[in-house]
Amino acid sequence: MTRKSADHLAHFALTIISKDRPGIVADTSEVLYRLGCNIADSSCTMLGGDFAMILIVTHEKPFSKARLADEFRALQERTGLAVHLRTLHDDELSPVDDAGELCLISVYGSDQPGIVYRVTRALADHKVNITDLNTRLIGTKEEPVYVLMLEAILPAGMSVDSTAAMMEPLRKELNVEIGVRAITPVSL
Repeated sequence: MTRKSADHLAHFALTIISKDRPGIVADTSEVLYRLGCNIADSSCTMLGGDFAMILIVTHEKPFSKARLADEFRALQERTGLAVHLRTLHDDELSPVDDAGELCLISVYGSDQPGIVYRVTRALADHKVNITDLNTRLIGTKEEPVYVLMLEAILPAGMSVDSTAAMMEPLRKELNVEIGVRAITPVSL
């Protein structure tokens, strides 16, 4: 599909959750391909024993949510995955303000309640915009290690170094390792 301006496209948010198995992404993308949809943005991950996908898909207008839902209903009946579909309106399509520096923040430490809350609250209080966040429990049953990885856009005037300094008291209080590093965008 050729790239069209947003006013010529219908936009949909598609959420899929299923017990993890090989082929979920292939099944989903096959339906979208057959319909002529474009995957504009996506995030997919395994959560426990489930696999979750969130996709923003587009199709040239006219195209109905009902047609998209009908196609996924057949896949849902065949495979048991759960599908939620929502039409996105023009006012929901504003791009993320990514004028600031992009960084990766990693947190490693003993599993304990509050790591995600405390780290994300500190960032929110400093107007840092989180664009991606993942957590995992690694290590052993006897010595679990909690891992939090997030991408964020720093506001104007905030640097990677100042972000690391701002996180230092929290690092000590939670007794975790917190790393902050710049992500260099690549131009194509």
